[in-house]
Amino acid sequence: MMLDSFKTYFQSKTNLTDEQFLSITGTLQSKKVEKGTILLHQGAICHHSFFVSKGLLRSYTIDETGKEHIIQFAPENWIISDRSSSYFNEPSELFIDAIEETEIVFIDKNFIDAAAEISISFRQQDNIALHNHIRQLQKRVNLLLGATAEQRYLDFITIYPSLTLRIPQWMIASYLGITPETLSRVRKELAKRNFKPY
Repeated sequence: MMLDSFKTYFQSKTNLTDEQFLSITGTLQSKKVEKGTILLHQGAICHHSFFVSKGLLRSYTIDETGKEHIIQFAPENWIISDRSSSYFNEPSELFIDAIEETEIVFIDKNFIDAAAEISISFRQQDNIALHNHIRQLQKRVNLLLGATAEQRYLDFITIYPSLTLRIPQWMIASYLGITPETLSRVRKELAKRNFKPY
């Protein structure tokens, strides 16, 4: 089932036939992990991208005081990784773990290389995905530097419309770079204006 959902996702992004997809799936692994399972430790080399078939992952850093800073969430049909660690073969600055019990497909370099070899559309899609990732990171930096807490929260809802009831408030606040108290205030102010974000 996990590979079936990945196949549906992957073929929607490329022009691979069933036969072509089957020919390159030999290195793919799938696994169900429990809530709290750490898939990537800070300081380790990231050898996989993680496709979420069911469940929810997140990436985050931990600063010197022990505080978590959430970088990304990955619900169903999202892929999460540390591209810089994978590409440059350098120790990751990130942790990636499961917020819920999660079904994952592990995508390795061999699969990516094989897909790129047989599919022009995959190479194009992978390039678009990389540039879109860079664009989103730039937008995120701009929001963290200059946007109000309300603007950051509204952007979060746009990106992750299904997550406001699936993750604790402190995690949303960590992603937004604000305190849980500030997030609570923002939600109350939006509710007063009859805005229904969750």
